[in-house]
Amino acid sequence: MLANQRREKILELLKEDGSAKVIKLAKIFKVSEVTIRQDLEKLEEEGLIIREHGGAYLKSIEDNVKNFSLMNQDNLDKKQLIGKKAAGLVEDGDIIILDSGSTTTEVAKKLIGRKNLTVITNALNIALLLGAEPGIDVIMTGGEFKPPTLSLTGQKAADFFEDIHVDKLFLATAGISLRSGLTYPSLSDIVVKKAMIDVAETVYLVADSSKIGKNAFASLGALSLIDYIITDSSIDEKNIQTLKNNEIGFIIAE
Repeated sequence: MLANQRREKILELLKEDGSAKVIKLAKIFKVSEVTIRQDLEKLEEEGLIIREHGGAYLKSIEDNVKNFSLMNQDNLDKKQLIGKKAAGLVEDGDIIILDSGSTTTEVAKKLIGRKNLTVITNALNIALLLGAEPGIDVIMTGGEFKPPTLSLTGQKAADFFEDIHVDKLFLATAGISLRSGLTYPSLSDIVVKKAMIDVAETVYLVADSSKIGKNAFASLGALSLIDYIITDSSIDEKNIQTLKNNEIGFIIAE
């Protein structure tokens, strides 16, 4: 991996986790701690992070948490369309999981006012958004707090899903490719998302078309883990054919 590619992946990880230690990054990227410190120094010079003893943290993280805002707001217009389409698939009486993320947050917004729903989530912002709705029962997982995504993660979050069953899971992702499958910047999320998939009758991946063909650091597994992808109309024919070849249903939000 080239230095600029590694720095890009480090920044993706920090945008997901908020902070990271040099020793951990060195193990993840299989380089020396000296190399990681040089990477962090370069990212700090670009005004993206703040270094501290033994690691670094995202420059904007404090403001994001205080304002309870998510980091990733790219392609928001497309995410809003996807959220509306996904919410339309939720029926009265459903028990659903809403994964953390900006696109799943748009799904949650479109569920406001609905009746007789149970929503399980690992996202604090989604819980607050739906928690006051009289027709929606909100259940949160436990786990470790991740500031950039306002979410709970790790093994304790995954353990929550033991011995339960849900009708639908609306799953987020950072990247989708035929070779790497579903990918994420953070290793801590993988165990949680696997647990979510295991207990869901139907798995909907909600992802705008910019995620297709993109790879993040950690792989969850093959595309066959999902039943449908809900995406926007900018998806190209080549990617549509890839989904068809892998027998994955796709739903276009327009």
